[in-house]
Amino acid sequence: MRLNRFDPSSINVRGGGGGFPGGVGGGAGCGTIVIALIAALVFGVDPTSMLGGMQGDGAGTVQQGDGSAQSVEQLCTQNAYATEACNALQSLDQTWAPAFQAANIEFRQPTLNFYTGGTQSGCGGASSAMGPFYCPADEGIYIDTGFYDQMQQQLGAGGDFARYYVMAHEYGHHIQKLTGVADAIRSAQSQNPQGANQLQVRMELQADCYAGVWAGKNRNLIEPGDFEEGMTAASAIGDDRLTGGRVSSENFTHGTSAQRSAALRAGLESGDDTVCDRYVQVG
Repeated sequence: MRLNRFDPSSINVRGGGGGFPGGVGGGAGCGTIVIALIAALVFGVDPTSMLGGMQGDGAGTVQQGDGSAQSVEQLCTQNAYATEACNALQSLDQTWAPAFQAANIEFRQPTLNFYTGGTQSGCGGASSAMGPFYCPADEGIYIDTGFYDQMQQQLGAGGDFARYYVMAHEYGHHIQKLTGVADAIRSAQSQNPQGANQLQVRMELQADCYAGVWAGKNRNLIEPGDFEEGMTAASAIGDDRLTGGRVSSENFTHGTSAQRSAALRAGLESGDDTVCDRYVQVG
């Protein structure tokens, strides 16, 4: 996908830590442990049960754990994956802001947080083994870019569009926060604990659909092979495929491979965010 290069002054980006305070390592585990964590939490974990917080200095630079500071430019060019993420963030901001304006809903840009190993988010501590996630408490998208290598090597989902799908899905959770869908789902889950997983699946599928809408609205930037990369990634992270049948469908939290692929396709082919309303109807 041919995205424009990011403008450092137009996006919100921060740096994170290289581990947890108190010596709790963020990168513990490998092999099946990492796979299990990715299977449970990849693409859209909403760790609202965790406590804690993280604050930035709001000055266009990021204070690191060692006291140094990095600019948005430095953070976004630390590696090729980071640059892709920043390019995607700018495109997502530019794509969704007009939609919110047209709907007369306040729009706020999320903050992209890069970290290595582990970090503290507004939702609490997080390990890179969790995969990328969105924290509604601080409206932040959190990514350890090393995850993208795991995604390709362990899940067979590679290519730039697969990585853009990660960003666009997490951004979809930001949309849900701004529209009130996230709060409505949490309320419904508290009132109906037995149906909490099914509601979570619907929320994840809507985020997949929103990811497709972003791509559909930027159809002119899509390159040959992008669609296939997206479908491969969506299929690779279905609950049924990741768990290999070891988890019952009642305990699924993100949807099957077929459901996730269909949601992404629905958004991409339509380019219409109202199509995604079918996945979440609360109230």
